[in-house]
Amino acid sequence: MAKKQVPMGQLAAYLPDDTYEAVLSYLDHYKVHLTIAKSRSSVLGDYRHRGAAQHHRISVNGNLNKYAFLITLLHELGHLVTFEQYQNRVMAHGPEWKHHYGLLLAQFLEKKVFPADIAAELKRSLHNPGASTCAEEGLQRILYRYDNRKQHHHLVEELPAGALFALANGRVFKKGKKRTKRFECLEVNTGKLYLFSPVYEVYAPERFQV
Repeated sequence: MAKKQVPMGQLAAYLPDDTYEAVLSYLDHYKVHLTIAKSRSSVLGDYRHRGAAQHHRISVNGNLNKYAFLITLLHELGHLVTFEQYQNRVMAHGPEWKHHYGLLLAQFLEKKVFPADIAAELKRSLHNPGASTCAEEGLQRILYRYDNRKQHHHLVEELPAGALFALANGRVFKKGKKRTKRFECLEVNTGKLYLFSPVYEVYAPERFQV
């Protein structure tokens, strides 16, 4: 997936107000090579530790809203700080990462840079954050409110039972009943059942609806 290094002077455009200086201080201190990636459905950001190269490398999807961008960047910085202390001796999203990510996040919560609904959800998960924003449905649902909504795009949970929807690759599904956490959805062409997160975004124009 194509990536581009973001000029530090342009970084503020991706961040909430009054966070640029604090973020830049971390990037400078740890010598981070930050790149902006195009939309990736399976990952919002990633981190590669400094090896023979002089710089740690972090990438964040450039299509995220400002609050999701900052949270994802702090998530990856948490990996960096954890690596600096423990190298590869601990689990990727173990208690050590949770501790460092929590400390980073708490600093920005104290600055009140997040809207009240996002801040409340972050505080609820601060003691045990998920391995990704995508894994935290409550947080993902709230962050979605701040996206620039694309026409005819909805979360699976917003669609009525029996509604048809499509994925970016053109596959069409029919929404079924909810299991404990996910919805059973029938792929129209194959008749196979798949499970979808309630907060997965899909394409559902009115012509699809039953």
